[in-house]
Amino acid sequence: MRAVLTTLLLATVAILAFAGNSLLARTALADGAIEAGAFSAIRLASGALVLLPFLGQRPALSDAPGAVALAVYVGGVSLAYLSLDTASGALILFAFVQATILLLGWLRGERLSLGGWLGLALAMGGLIVLLAPGTEGVPIGPATLMAMAGVAWGAYTLIGRGATNPTQSTARYFLIAALLVAPMLALDSAAPQWEGVVLAAASGTITSALGYIVWYKVTPRLGLATVAGVQLATPVVAGIGGVALLDEQLGWRLFAGAGLILSGIILTLAKPTSR
Repeated sequence: MRAVLTTLLLATVAILAFAGNSLLARTALADGAIEAGAFSAIRLASGALVLLPFLGQRPALSDAPGAVALAVYVGGVSLAYLSLDTASGALILFAFVQATILLLGWLRGERLSLGGWLGLALAMGGLIVLLAPGTEGVPIGPATLMAMAGVAWGAYTLIGRGATNPTQSTARYFLIAALLVAPMLALDSAAPQWEGVVLAAASGTITSALGYIVWYKVTPRLGLATVAGVQLATPVVAGIGGVALLDEQLGWRLFAGAGLILSGIILTLAKPTSR
């Protein structure tokens, strides 16, 4: 019972950290306090600084896949949140996280049940509702960037899930990724304001670096379908936060899309069959 409660607590902390990342990014970028390049660079550099004492050993070529996935995720989220609201961005992000993890699990031999396939179809249907043209439709360009970030985060989750020492691996990934996103600074047209720097640093040190360590500690305790599914609680938390803290509006598309996506996630939690 204690192990179950510990897993639940760690998963809850990780989900709150993920939602916090969305809220911090959207707050900083929507207000123009910082641009995408500086936000990404400061987020990763501050996270690397906090994790530096846990580096363990020098980064090696074997750390490249995790670092690249982390850099693509952070850069994609920063660019997408220049236009997307918190809830829509989080829904797109974690729908693609779920799809990526389930697809990679399928390639590894895990098979979804009929309910799992139906759930995936419902989740994709929810994305279509969100992205369909119309006055409340989500812009395709930023949505594509967020989808790429979701694929990268799905890959990053699985890479970290197999790490021998999650804390040391996370430290090395952050250090390399900070260097990889540095060229994004060339995209910015103005220097960041101090509020934006503080928000980016908070995202890097608290909700990213420390949140990812917690997530990497809990994922080995969960099946792949559960790892994919529990993260879909993030858009709900992020959406509530966006309404409460950022005065964002919840249109019918968001309600319908969220309902389909979250219903799909519940179905994908059905136990997969083995090959």
